[in-house]
Amino acid sequence: MKKIAFTLTALGLLLAGCGNATKTTETGGGAENTGANQPVKIVAVGSTALQPLVDAAQTSFTQENPTYQISVQGGGSGTGLSQVADGAVTIGNSDVFAEEKEGIPAEELVDHKVAVIGMAPVVNKDVNVKNLSKQQLIDIFTGKITNWQEVGGTDEKISVINRANGSGTRATFEKWGLDGATTIQAQEQDSSGTVRQIVAQTPGAISYLAFSYLDTSIQALSIDNVEPTAENVADNSWEIWSYEHMYTKGQPEADIKAFLDFMMTDDIQQGPVKELGYLPITEMKVERDVEGNLK
Repeated sequence: MKKIAFTLTALGLLLAGCGNATKTTETGGGAENTGANQPVKIVAVGSTALQPLVDAAQTSFTQENPTYQISVQGGGSGTGLSQVADGAVTIGNSDVFAEEKEGIPAEELVDHKVAVIGMAPVVNKDVNVKNLSKQQLIDIFTGKITNWQEVGGTDEKISVINRANGSGTRATFEKWGLDGATTIQAQEQDSSGTVRQIVAQTPGAISYLAFSYLDTSIQALSIDNVEPTAENVADNSWEIWSYEHMYTKGQPEADIKAFLDFMMTDDIQQGPVKELGYLPITEMKVERDVEGNLK
């Protein structure tokens, strides 16, 4: 009798375990919800300027929603847009509108703007320069000015550090900081974090970074005596800024939309958005369309 009871108990436990098992079906647009405990897997790839914010948000979100598994990766806006368009990832993070990237089927993507980010030219502290005119900035990045002494700094060769061609930060900086001029051929880096490290360690270096990467290891430059601050971005006094986009291929499924909606809650917009150097969209005093026109 004891043996029979043990067998029935073991069978009952096995059936109960099967009843609680989960099944994950992953697609480019996320996971299909096939059970109450179904893991939801989200992969967000792209803009390294947006990466710190999405990473901070996913940490808070997954603490409250432990069935979610969210991976946040960089690679640049071009990578994010192309991969979400191909259905390879759930979300493509971008500093630029999908319409601005050649070869991206923008009509197939849905834009979810989650913040605004300013971008600033940055230099190694030893150059002894804190302000440039916009023309001086253009002349440096196009190779017409090659020594910091020419703009009131130390007698030192200028070393330009670029982001890679697929970078939304680079596209934004060239469009609004350089009036559309293309920078000279120079060292290129895929990561904003790497750019910051190289500028901090390389005498004479100059590059550009999102506000979310500015710290005391480098010197952010003013342009025509306008400082790169959130307040100046809000009214467009500082013109080098962009929306932070999280694109999905088509309308997101409910589980994915829950995370995107979380990005717009006060907990995120008034917390990590401001703490990490971004601006809530609601605090902008101007609006910019895909053509660059202000409203």
